[in-house]
Amino acid sequence: MPPMPPRAPADCPTMTEVRAEIDRLDAALVALIAERFGYVERAWQIKLAEKAAANVPWRNQQVIDKVRGLAVEHGVSPDLCEALWRQMIGWFIQYEEEKLRADLESKK
Repeated sequence: MPPMPPRAPADCPTMTEVRAEIDRLDAALVALIAERFGYVERAWQIKLAEKAAANVPWRNQQVIDKVRGLAVEHGVSPDLCEALWRQMIGWFIQYEEEKLRADLESKK
């Protein structure tokens, strides 16, 4: 049996249906984060070759500004989205720094 099509929040009369939609969205969000992670993985490799830093503050701010704008467009709290993205960006920067450091240490 094919999966049910997504339902709008107003079309979910029970908590079971609301929870099913939240679970569906969580799976999609994790898949998108995994896709984004693939680009972060590539980024540290490029940064290593270019001898660039993992943390690029102007780019971090550019991403935050874009996310805040997208949040407004979608009617969701820009503060919430900024907090989520800052957490994610911070984790990815730490990951890149660890990868760059490990590569440099392996060449000693």
